[in-house]
Amino acid sequence: MAEEESDLASTIFVAPSERDPLRAVAEGGKPKRLARFYKTAAVAPLGEGFAVLLDGKPLRTPARAQLLLPSEALAQAVAREWEAQAEHVDPATMRLTRLANSALDGVAARIAEVEADAAKYAATDLVCYRAGDPEALVEAQSEAWDPLLAFLRDRHGARFSLSEGVIHHAQPTDTLEAIARLLHETVGDGAAAPFRLAGIHAMTTLSGSLVVALAVALRHIDADAGFAAAHVDEDHQLRVWGADAEALARRSCRLEEMRAAALCVTLAG
Repeated sequence: MAEEESDLASTIFVAPSERDPLRAVAEGGKPKRLARFYKTAAVAPLGEGFAVLLDGKPLRTPARAQLLLPSEALAQAVAREWEAQAEHVDPATMRLTRLANSALDGVAARIAEVEADAAKYAATDLVCYRAGDPEALVEAQSEAWDPLLAFLRDRHGARFSLSEGVIHHAQPTDTLEAIARLLHETVGDGAAAPFRLAGIHAMTTLSGSLVVALAVALRHIDADAGFAAAHVDEDHQLRVWGADAEALARRSCRLEEMRAAALCVTLAG
């Protein structure tokens, strides 16, 4: 393996130290287009992980850490993003790479901080605030959200309370503690932990729900089902008022981000 390393990541991504490290978990890096200069993207073992090689040179993160992935499967998925680039490298399409950068530069040294930031969503979780009307929306929320709450209650001992409207109501302390423990156990430890947490945090911020994010991370539902559950209210509005092309394009991008975050959790090991 060549000792020289590719500086492309530091050229087109912004290091998390230059921004809010928690925001970096969700955003990864500010997109900046650059002409593709490499021919091949491949994977090779390096140290205790797997490196992505551009023309044989291992990548580094924007903060100059080695871009070491905890599993060969995740490294291969990241390499496929680089291989798929055409004449220009577009970071907006490289969602796993951005998550990997965030995991190493923005999460690895701040596990407890990022975990706490995700855990706080349980106190005001989207799925606990229900509409009183119209009946179609009430039924849609119940159909999408009740099974997720039952999953966490029956299998993990977290019993959430529900309310009608948007006025804040406190969740039981036992519930918040149970969810925090479940999150911690799901993140785990070792080299894969920052990647799992980056994916879970991203899903939580995308959906506004730690309940949804954990249900996806624990493979109770897939990413598409989680995304649909998080957009029950929006889907109702679309049925009533319709949507413009720009709104649908933004939604499509958010769905791809959700899928990438779920994949990051799964492939991290």
